[in-house]
Amino acid sequence: MNVFADLLPKSKPSQSAASGPRIQKNRRGIEIKSKREIEIMRQASAIVATVLKEIMEMAEPGMTTADLDHYAEKRIRQLGATPSFKGYHGFPASICASINNEVVHGIPNAKKVIHNGDLVKVDTGAFFNGFHGDSCVTVRIGQVSPEADRLARVAEESLFAGIHQVKPGATLMDIAGAIEDVVKANGYSVVEDFTGHGVGRNLHEEPAVFNFRTRELPNVRLRSGMTLAIEPILNAGSKKTKILGDKWTAVTTDRSWSAQWEHTVLVTEDGFEILTDRTKV
Repeated sequence: MNVFADLLPKSKPSQSAASGPRIQKNRRGIEIKSKREIEIMRQASAIVATVLKEIMEMAEPGMTTADLDHYAEKRIRQLGATPSFKGYHGFPASICASINNEVVHGIPNAKKVIHNGDLVKVDTGAFFNGFHGDSCVTVRIGQVSPEADRLARVAEESLFAGIHQVKPGATLMDIAGAIEDVVKANGYSVVEDFTGHGVGRNLHEEPAVFNFRTRELPNVRLRSGMTLAIEPILNAGSKKTKILGDKWTAVTTDRSWSAQWEHTVLVTEDGFEILTDRTKV
């Protein structure tokens, strides 16, 4: 798989204020968070939720993706955190901003203007007191077409279908199956080149949280204290993607549009808690 969304720690962390600690060496396996760690993750995730809520309200035609990136970085720092993405494996910005047929990992650019009718996927993370929060929204710019609106809506519905499977004893396949059923029932395809992931001390931890039924990835059983970034990506056409020359931006091979939503989710003793819930900030 070609996954920025499922990279495991392979090198020493950077401690610079510009990028923040990202990748911790030899931290493998699934981590169960303590009550103290969970509380910190609530705070990190609330920062992410706040920033994305504000971006959803402010994004409008004529702005550039660089405008959104500058705003996100400023607000993350104002709220006492460090952008999780900036400097992560060389990524140059604080958000991923992917428009229409761009699937994930779009690099913000001062020349990339947002137009009326666009779908802009804005993905960002915040590093706060040693832990990350991570979330993505699909922003409808101005008046979008019914087709674009439906794609964005179904993508969000699939996310919540997956989240509602989360509880101790459930499996990743339960999440994946619920997501895939919503997607296929609506005639869309699930992108298989990218998955969700564990999240905590590292931006990307085990396990890979897949969005489709598969036997190629471990079907982990959920335990209380696990923190997962669940992030289905839907295409209106083919599930196939390719990476552009910038080595980051993934696009659909058939130029069909794509939508993505993501939440950081805690497995509680009897279900789940959405840590990046924008309705609570």
